[in-house]
Amino acid sequence: MAETLKLAGLLDDTPVKLAIELPAAVHRDLVAYCDAMAREGGRAIEPAKLAPVMLSRFMATDRAFARLKRGR
Repeated sequence: MAETLKLAGLLDDTPVKLAIELPAAVHRDLVAYCDAMAREGGRAIEPAKLAPVMLSRFMATDRAFARLKRGR
């Protein structure tokens, strides 16, 4: 009988393209944030690259969401 690996089923981490519409004010702020990062760090970044990082950070620090994920 073949042995089963403990890590047999890993989640698919393939990037998913998502098209969204942002309010103009949110887009302006996102561009301004990118500009501030470029001035601070010296490296330009486009808003489309920054948005996923911001969403990830937001969800990672939302305590209520963390509780929901744990099943409370």
